[in-house]
Amino acid sequence: MNAGRRNCLTVAARLALAVMGASCMAPSFGAAVFPDKPVRMIVAFPAGGGTDIVARLMAEKLTARWGQQVIVDNRGGAGGVIGTEAAARAAPDGYTIFMATLGNLSINPHLYKMGVDPSADFAPISNVVDVQFALVANPKLPVKNVEDLIELAKKKPDEITFSSSGVGGAPHLAGELFNEMAGVKLTHIPYKGSGPGFTDLIGGQVNVTFDSLVQSLPHIKAGKLRPLAVLGRQRSPLLPDVPTLSEAGVPGYNFTNWFGLVAPRGTPAERIDALNAAVNGVLQDPEVRQRLADMGATPAGMTPAAFETLIQDERAKWGKIIQEQQIQAQ
Repeated sequence: MNAGRRNCLTVAARLALAVMGASCMAPSFGAAVFPDKPVRMIVAFPAGGGTDIVARLMAEKLTARWGQQVIVDNRGGAGGVIGTEAAARAAPDGYTIFMATLGNLSINPHLYKMGVDPSADFAPISNVVDVQFALVANPKLPVKNVEDLIELAKKKPDEITFSSSGVGGAPHLAGELFNEMAGVKLTHIPYKGSGPGFTDLIGGQVNVTFDSLVQSLPHIKAGKLRPLAVLGRQRSPLLPDVPTLSEAGVPGYNFTNWFGLVAPRGTPAERIDALNAAVNGVLQDPEVRQRLADMGATPAGMTPAAFETLIQDERAKWGKIIQEQQIQAQ
């Protein structure tokens, strides 16, 4: 082989080695940045309820943040069990997330024979909001305050009805806690979500409900519902003249709901961390915080570990109440 040919081969070999080395050192531009396709956010209740309203706000803001569509998928029915099971069985890849509630994760396991175990089958992402609840009545019900309601309920046991989003949901448990602590018996009327229940409450088919301000505040402002009390420890700045239930005649009563995001268990930790960072970033947005506050929801945000502790603590608390009051799925 002549010298010129050897030199050409040597140069070619060096160039090949240089290209190979550069390809090893350079970032892989083909690697996808999460998320690189639409994300599905399951809600276990029909459109129009409090969980759905918060989910759609978060979906809007996550879509803007990621440049990928976040699609809200309403899977109502069976007190939230249908949506919970669908979310738990989704592929654990970060592209399906679940806007869960206190009822979905901490209450329903005590009431239903579920096809999934919310404790084992979900990876917590973050709590999203703490939600103030209110006791509201159809204005045609002849009561002006909680004392009137208790007096009427004692005169007409089982005749005063309260709606809920389904057996075992937070509104149901809030009403049963009222029954226990007020010494009355309001009759529970479950619906497939808060939205249909509010339609009948406004129409007079049921008398009262214990549900979130996210859902009830627009109807209160429109004069379609009468607020009797808020259910937390403190009055709501949105309804400063409305007493807490504890102030209004049921001392010691306290109930607050929460909505939070989880993913199917097995979702890679790095994607859980990415989801957590995105959710907590959205919750720091002043516009989002104001919109949530205007709904009666307090932005939460926390680490996955802290959210898991909250879920388990609430599960133990409500398991005890359900057992003591012998609440059963209907």
